[in-house]
Amino acid sequence: MDSYKLLEKRNKNKEEEDALIKIIRGYISKVLICCLIFMLLLIVVKIDEKYKDIIYKNVYEKNFSFAKANEIYTKYFGNLLPFENIVPEDEPVFSEKLVYSKANLYKDGVMLTVTDKYLVPVIETGIIVFIGEKDEYSKTIIVQQANGIDVWYGNVNVSDVGLYDYVKKGQLLGEVIGKELYLVFQKNGDFLDYKEYL
Repeated sequence: MDSYKLLEKRNKNKEEEDALIKIIRGYISKVLICCLIFMLLLIVVKIDEKYKDIIYKNVYEKNFSFAKANEIYTKYFGNLLPFENIVPEDEPVFSEKLVYSKANLYKDGVMLTVTDKYLVPVIETGIIVFIGEKDEYSKTIIVQQANGIDVWYGNVNVSDVGLYDYVKKGQLLGEVIGKELYLVFQKNGDFLDYKEYL
């Protein structure tokens, strides 16, 4: 009986070791692939001045979409942290759509009339790239969506999200101060018509 328990314990330990080795190998291969891509870009830049100009133009002159890069990376390589999915995620309690009673043009965007202390949901999945004060918009949160559009949420007290947090569509972003929510939609420095996105 004791030898059976000992054998069972050894098998369990072996399975745990195999799972850990698999996670570590996956993480190492992700790092190596990223290094390979980086090295190939360096080689291309050194080979031809034309490619160097293209890379510099796209990296330094355009607004880089971290949300899109994160989406592509997660799709092909999985999560950045190898131990992130060990504990199952809890289902979010707050999952809402944007609700308002009136919309009026305001500066570069729109002013929405909402209920008092309205809880603001994220319109589309993205990464928070700014939290702070903006002139004429009060406390503002900017979310860079995966589609390349930056959405400014003005006149909002931040909830439990922080700078560079990945937020999902419908997730709680914060609470409106009063009854006015300001939204601005921007892509590559150009302000967009809010009617296409609400």
